[in-house]
Amino acid sequence: MPFAISHGARIYWRLDGAADKPVLVLLNSIGLDLSLYDLAVPHLTPDFRVLRLDTRGHGASDAPAGDYSLDLLADDVLAVMDAAGIAKASLCGTSLGGMIAMELATKAPGRIEALVLACTSPAMDPAVWDQRLALIRAEGLAAIVEMVLGRFFSDGFRARRPEIVETVRAGILAQNPDGYCGCGAAIRDMALLERLPAIRVPTLVITGTLDAATPFEGHGERIVAAVPGARHAVVEGAHLPSLEAPIAFAGAVRAFLAEVQHGTAVREAQDTLFEAGLITRRKVLGDAWVDKSLAGRTPFTADYQAMITRYAWNEIWGRPGLDHRTRRLLVLAICASLARWEEFRLHVRAGLEQGGFTEDELKEVLMQIAIYAGVPAANTAFTEAAEVMSKLG
Repeated sequence: MPFAISHGARIYWRLDGAADKPVLVLLNSIGLDLSLYDLAVPHLTPDFRVLRLDTRGHGASDAPAGDYSLDLLADDVLAVMDAAGIAKASLCGTSLGGMIAMELATKAPGRIEALVLACTSPAMDPAVWDQRLALIRAEGLAAIVEMVLGRFFSDGFRARRPEIVETVRAGILAQNPDGYCGCGAAIRDMALLERLPAIRVPTLVITGTLDAATPFEGHGERIVAAVPGARHAVVEGAHLPSLEAPIAFAGAVRAFLAEVQHGTAVREAQDTLFEAGLITRRKVLGDAWVDKSLAGRTPFTADYQAMITRYAWNEIWGRPGLDHRTRRLLVLAICASLARWEEFRLHVRAGLEQGGFTEDELKEVLMQIAIYAGVPAANTAFTEAAEVMSKLG
């Protein structure tokens, strides 16, 4: 087993992936070892050589008694990188791992290419951590394990994947309390917030939609506001996205680091196509409808909204071969024929409001539908269209 020696302690590490890939260092949260990323690593190794380590006090690494500091834990990471022959790498840390990554970015900026900070914070309540550490020292880790699991995982995930939750539970209960308390002291005593503006590497902050431990409000938002140029991504789930949503987590990491390595051309092209599609979408549907649709975006629907704006509204509606009037009438005919009544009503309303076609032209389309798609489809289409026209006055 490979170990690095740092300040008298053995730190366990492992490498996965091809030697010709750029290196990504993964740093675990308190209470978990490097297996935190087991589900995500297969989705990362196509693009990266992945270096993982058991944070001091965790897994196969030594757990000296006493308080640790983020500076000490950052030195451990540098010792592992040196032992693995890695001069420079991107860092991705979850919770405590993200705190160590921020510490490293200010301590040894020349060793860091980019940061991904998942479900973490630059400042926590010291009193809360004092109470937690006192409880552990008095009663052991069993006294906090249920509270920790409740914050680590969403209720839905706990019901769906009890085997993962129970594996984490067993790992916490088997951990040396000295190691947990040592790292807990590092969290309690950290002083990162004022130093964040000094970070000059590309930074992505990932937050979980159901993370009660370090939600975006009050935690991730402070990093985004303080680190120049920091960006934000959202992943469904609670505090451990690499376990609860490993594919989405790995996808966010890969997309961000690909941009760091290869430039912003892809994102800029997507932004250009989106803006072009938005112009057409507003012409066809009207500003009020589009504004309402954009305002209603959620983390679940935002990517879909972006995709249809780029492709449907720019690539198809923006083609020069047919004018917008013809495309409007085609959409009405297709939607009625396929019984896509929500979309049908949308385009009836938009077409009449925007002067895209006349009521007579709408009637002729529905007459044509009766012949080629059937009288029942036309019956419903006339009813739906009449209702929209009545609301429009």
